[in-house]
Amino acid sequence: MKKDFLKYQAQTTPHPLALEVSHAKGSYIYTTDGLKHLDFVAGVSACSLGHCHPRVVKAIQEQAEKYLHVMVYGEYAQQPAVELTKLLAQHFPWPLEKTYLTNSGTEAIEGSLKLARRYTGRTEILAARNAYHGNTMGSLSLMDYEERQKPFRPLLGDIGFFDFNSEADLEKITERTAAVIVETIQGGAGIILPKENYLKKLKDRCVEVGALLILDEIQPGFGRTGKLFGFENFDMVPDIVAMGKGMGGGMPIGAFSASTEIMDSLSDNPKMGHITTFGGNPVIAASALATLKEITETDLMAETLQKEKLIRKTLVHPLIEEIRGVGLMLALILPSEEIVNKLILKCKERQLILFWLLFEKRAVRITPPLTISEEEILEGCGIILDVMENINNYEITC
Repeated sequence: MKKDFLKYQAQTTPHPLALEVSHAKGSYIYTTDGLKHLDFVAGVSACSLGHCHPRVVKAIQEQAEKYLHVMVYGEYAQQPAVELTKLLAQHFPWPLEKTYLTNSGTEAIEGSLKLARRYTGRTEILAARNAYHGNTMGSLSLMDYEERQKPFRPLLGDIGFFDFNSEADLEKITERTAAVIVETIQGGAGIILPKENYLKKLKDRCVEVGALLILDEIQPGFGRTGKLFGFENFDMVPDIVAMGKGMGGGMPIGAFSASTEIMDSLSDNPKMGHITTFGGNPVIAASALATLKEITETDLMAETLQKEKLIRKTLVHPLIEEIRGVGLMLALILPSEEIVNKLILKCKERQLILFWLLFEKRAVRITPPLTISEEEILEGCGIILDVMENINNYEITC
């Protein structure tokens, strides 16, 4: 299978990890050689409830027996999508109450940008440096990273950049600005949290000049920070929320939410201001609905914070300079990119799945399923510490 995978399936990097997957269950991915791999990444934060959660699988099976795709998004009332958007509204703070369902997080970003320009009548979009919002042309335009942008220019116009957590840069937001977009917690930059009421100050500045604030909740959303949405930790409410990843329980989905007043501007002048064939797909929506119910009806969010404490308490080693993040959105900061690579690849050999971050080369991603047990956390942390000790002894010897 690996040979055909490399020959026929387009790759995103020259050297994929290429695990040959047999099946997956709970916190483990099983490969065709009979090994089980403890998953500390959860599909890059996508598998909130682990792999093949019974409630999610049941919802998918039941909906698949009723109907699959029946019509392009927004034309027919389909129970899974209606119930999902209604439940989201019940858990969002006011005035966030209307949701547009998409196929992915990056499409949610695209829709959010269009919505902001349509509602405000302005064109300028401001984004944070070292942000990651996806890889479609619009999302890529928000990435202040020349190495990734240059091969694909020209990109979206009238985009400006500022430094995350910089109060001085708030003055860049003016009456020309349609929207400011930031990740609630910067993921690819190294799991950077907002400081000193930064998000609240950012929203206040947007209100002052009539701009909209878009928060990218694609990674922190759906319980990963101990709250359903990351922004709930920071005493503010954005104008538009973009979602994805952990929303679907392992199925491909995205969404953006706003007030009724803002969202309704996308439905007319022109009609179909944003349109998608498969957004709100009933099987996908059923999976997301089951995921949302499981997260909000159980103690998973509170347990997430306890599991963070266990990870921090256990992962103590001279090579770990810092553990950034909150809940189960964490990053180990190590002395060098070389040590990061050794740790991730050696842990892979020990059947523990870790992963990199996009911009911060000294970081190791730790974003396990919210359902991971304390025993599994201790198992994975034990492997990390053992591998680090071997790396440390090697470095000292050399």
